[in-house]
Amino acid sequence: MVTTLSGAHTENMSAENLSAVAGAVADPTRARMLVALMDGRAWTARELAHGAGVTPSTATSHLNLLVDRGLLRERRQGRHRYVELAGPAVAHALEAVVSLGEQPLPKVHSLREATIDSALRRGRTCYDHLAGSLGVTITQSLIGNGVIDDSFALTAQGRAWIEDTLATSLPAGPRPVTRECLDWTERRVHLGGALGALICSTLHERGWVRGAASSRAVTVTPSGTEALQRVLSIDVASATG
Repeated sequence: MVTTLSGAHTENMSAENLSAVAGAVADPTRARMLVALMDGRAWTARELAHGAGVTPSTATSHLNLLVDRGLLRERRQGRHRYVELAGPAVAHALEAVVSLGEQPLPKVHSLREATIDSALRRGRTCYDHLAGSLGVTITQSLIGNGVIDDSFALTAQGRAWIEDTLATSLPAGPRPVTRECLDWTERRVHLGGALGALICSTLHERGWVRGAASSRAVTVTPSGTEALQRVLSIDVASATG
């Protein structure tokens, strides 16, 4: 009987946690802010307010709730307050929710929206790893080159590839080395986890990809086009065209 009561208590707590988080995410304004923060960067309330189409004071109220629910964390720099996703687990959960179902993608209503939409589909960051057509293509190439296997496990050959090609090593920590992340535009999986983050940061550091100033979109640079062909046999034009 004690075990049953304890189990019921745990289930109730889980249900309450799920309800609290779902309620926080369900509001359209907060959802837009969370999606904006999926680029892995920290933003101010004013910046997020502009993107969500609300006043800074309204944005602050929404952000306070998201911080209280553990979805965001804040950083102070002088008089400025920045917020960011609380960690990769939050980003993974949000991407998974976005990918649920087969809802039709919203229609675009301007040339600017169409341009941004097209860029996001070609390549974007999913918190700290690459998504879109570019992310999926890199993932498939990693499998084809034996860096990870079909189950997404890092191989011995893959560890050597990290040291030889990326000239670095995986950071130690509790985060999974690899993780499947369902891509909401491609409807296929791309690579997340510590390895996905390492590849993304390396490509940025070497100038092989460049992030957009006002969205999650990334573009492959001319040097990146040559490098991805050399190290992963990827034809960038075909992959993101």
